[in-house]
Amino acid sequence: MPERSEDYAYCETMLRRDDSDRWLATFFVPEAFRKHVYALYAFNIEIARVREIVSEPLLGEIRYQWWRDVLEKPGEGDVAANPVAAALLDTIERFALPKDSLLRLIDARVFDLYDEPMEDIGAFEVYAAATTSNLFRLVRLIVDPEDIGGGLGVAEHGGIAYAVTGLLRALPWHSARGQLYVPRELLKRFGADRTDFALGRATPEICAALAEMRNFARNHLEVFATRIAGLPDASQAPFLPVALCELYLKQMDKRRYDPFKTPVVLPQWQRQWALWRASRNWRS
Repeated sequence: MPERSEDYAYCETMLRRDDSDRWLATFFVPEAFRKHVYALYAFNIEIARVREIVSEPLLGEIRYQWWRDVLEKPGEGDVAANPVAAALLDTIERFALPKDSLLRLIDARVFDLYDEPMEDIGAFEVYAAATTSNLFRLVRLIVDPEDIGGGLGVAEHGGIAYAVTGLLRALPWHSARGQLYVPRELLKRFGADRTDFALGRATPEICAALAEMRNFARNHLEVFATRIAGLPDASQAPFLPVALCELYLKQMDKRRYDPFKTPVVLPQWQRQWALWRASRNWRS
């Protein structure tokens, strides 16, 4: 089987540029597995950014179908010409990764193409579990294939918390293009007007709804924290990005925080320190 070193290098470059938190976390993954984690994360970037690169939902649906065909018909088409697809298929074959998990991730992302919010927090959990939690599970299967079932609860809760945190950080960009990930039920509960999201107005009602989303993320972080220590040390590295969630959430708790204007960022040294500390503290 060809090494595909250029394809994997392309994936790492993409990850370092477009998702630096996950890229920093890969340094705690054993080097032998690292390039394959790059491939999974690069695939995730490709799927997550479809909305950004198409002019209408139908074109996004076509793009997603191309990726389904990559997984279901790997010997057809121009797959080899796409470095992310080539590295992904190589990784799937080497580690016998379940393609149905990747297909579920694609199917869940179809939601991103449209502007209607989810109905309730349960629908958000389903979306986050199919996307972010699913990705954590797949990375773990690369690092520790012997213990397939033991980390599923960790992946679920960590993934949901990570998804909420990321979507709150991306709120200014999503709102500007008409996307809304705050469930309709929360908007109604706090009397928040969806129009204010599109206009970037941080009303008290919107701030209350977003604070509830942060509480929701923290509830999942609490469960995650009780379970991560139960995993073998070798299986914990795939979940290290979750260690950054609370740092970002605290920035959103600040009194002068404007969800549409205040950047929620951390210097690289602080992220590296948080990842290193978690890699030590989680050990059983």
